[in-house]
Amino acid sequence: MKKMLLPIMVLLITTLLLMACGDENNQSGSNDNTPESQTENEDQQVNGEDSSQINKKEDKSETKKESGESATNDSIETFSEETKNEESNNTLKSKEDNALSKYSSDEIEYARVWLQLGPNQDIDELNVRHIPAGKSLNPDDETSANYPEDVVQLSGSRLVDGSVTYSSNGNGTINVYKVPLRWDGKNPAGEDVYKDIIKNTKTETIDRGDDQKIINLIKLLGN
Repeated sequence: MKKMLLPIMVLLITTLLLMACGDENNQSGSNDNTPESQTENEDQQVNGEDSSQINKKEDKSETKKESGESATNDSIETFSEETKNEESNNTLKSKEDNALSKYSSDEIEYARVWLQLGPNQDIDELNVRHIPAGKSLNPDDETSANYPEDVVQLSGSRLVDGSVTYSSNGNGTINVYKVPLRWDGKNPAGEDVYKDIIKNTKTETIDRGDDQKIINLIKLLGN
């Protein structure tokens, strides 16, 4: 009896061991498959997200690039237009300067003053008289006041052409004295009359004027 039980027990133990080994293999196989599956899913998700982010970055990059190119083109066009305008202005100014370059600054000043303030533009000649400071406004009147500064008196060849008496401020403006070319009336006129003339001196800004008209008047200047 004992001899029969021993083989049976050995067989039973062997069967149990085999069953135990089989369960371990199944569990091991199941555990090995799960991480790989999860890893593949995670890789797909990551790749999908990376691809989406890359596309978004590329879109933003293209937008910035197009915006930058547009701004650059606008700046270039603006700069080009400003450069053209500046060159045009410089060219025009250069031509004007060249037209008057052979004349003195005094000659140009006399012509511009007469062109703007001269009573008669249809004159035969333009005469210039320099009157120093301290000279009497009306030499024929003992009550006359004196000029407080050096002045220039411009006039035509005829009395009807009128005159312009002024002092230059050297900045494009002049002080105009309202005095006649020839004094009429009774003498003495009185000090107050002459004081009012000096007090009411008017400051005028002289324009550049038309170059050709300036040149024509310069040619009429008396020697």
